[in-house]
Amino acid sequence: MCLIQAASAFAQNWSFDARSIALGSAGGGDNLAARMVEEQRSYKTIIIPLGLLQVVSNTDRFNPESDEFDLVRAIELAASPLHLQFNRGEDSISGRDLFPDIRNATLSRDLSDYRGYKLANQPVFEGLASPSWGATIRVRGEKGGPFQGFYVGAGPYLSMRTSATIDERVIDILGSEDPLRVPNAQMPLANENQGQIAMAITGGYRGRFAIDTGGARDGIYAAVDYNYLHGFRYESADVDLRLDTDAAGLLTVSPFLPTPLQIVRTTAESGRGFAIDFGVAAVVRGFEVGFGVNGIANRINWNDAEQTSYLLGNLFLGQDFVESGPFATDDVRVELPKDYHVNGGYHADRWSVLSEYAHGFQGNSVRGAGEYRAGAIELRGGGVYSREMWHPTGGVGLNLTPRIGLDVALFSTAANAARERRAALALSLRINAGSGDRDDRPK
Repeated sequence: MCLIQAASAFAQNWSFDARSIALGSAGGGDNLAARMVEEQRSYKTIIIPLGLLQVVSNTDRFNPESDEFDLVRAIELAASPLHLQFNRGEDSISGRDLFPDIRNATLSRDLSDYRGYKLANQPVFEGLASPSWGATIRVRGEKGGPFQGFYVGAGPYLSMRTSATIDERVIDILGSEDPLRVPNAQMPLANENQGQIAMAITGGYRGRFAIDTGGARDGIYAAVDYNYLHGFRYESADVDLRLDTDAAGLLTVSPFLPTPLQIVRTTAESGRGFAIDFGVAAVVRGFEVGFGVNGIANRINWNDAEQTSYLLGNLFLGQDFVESGPFATDDVRVELPKDYHVNGGYHADRWSVLSEYAHGFQGNSVRGAGEYRAGAIELRGGGVYSREMWHPTGGVGLNLTPRIGLDVALFSTAANAARERRAALALSLRINAGSGDRDDRPK
């Protein structure tokens, strides 16, 4: 006997599941054992990636050789590629964009001309999307009761990381209401971007142990996964920009300093690695608690890496980047943060409340949410504290048929260079494995 399972994706901006996003990603969706009992549901998610329309329509923003190249927009698009973000690309109230002006030889020597072009230093943004589709093969036990079994599955393994360091004087100039100049200065702006595309082939253990409390699904749940990671693509781009000013505080080019703009791109097309996940959960008369750790000893070793550099020696002439490479470079080893989760919740017949604390990606995160099920409509709302900011979430689920539903989520995100809260929309189809067994919920 087998049970189809689909693991949820990591981090709201990279999550495949609009239902999970509307619930603030609370409820233990990233705890293997909690997935076995979460909402007493088993469903698959098919994402409707509206955000990719924004990415596809702005591919020139990523290309240093294009007149439309824009480092800030490229970072924003990469940080949240799956879901539709409102007001994306509308930071500048001056009507002038700093990086395209550098590329097109229209850079103003007065940096104050770009006031309203908002930038902010912020914590590292990183995420992992790793949904797994497969089956639990029971070797002991019956459906609806205690069992022992093995899980076999596979799915994509997509990670990203971006980290920016911006001179505070640049932030002050661009954010000032009045023109502001800083004489005789060298003001650095740096950004590190890293992404991986891989496949995870998963083998694991699933078990449920009985607790004599009378609930149909009460028990202790345990799960362990070993993920073999086969890498297809590694990309990193390290960007270093330096803005130099003269005695009047106007931008200039100094022949005695290194090139003011350098981009170093590292790529690889073959990688191997692994990661281990485990979790435990307990369900007693509608109450649920769980603990899990993902990414134990995780790593991907990327072989045959190549490096290409792009140099721009003058920010005012609109020259093409001087390209060097690609050259063979050292192999690259990527390790993602271990991700810890503690979750709790209560499930009644028509409603649920969920909470979760996580530490790993995005540092410390706290999530809380509630859901009310009214037949064909399910209402959801919650909140997330992540990367030192609070974000509200909400959404609705429409059960179109007993097997198919449409989930809509509206949430706020700060995945932009200005680190402002902006509204975003996520859509996904939900394919239910069955009608669902809710006998364990209090009546």
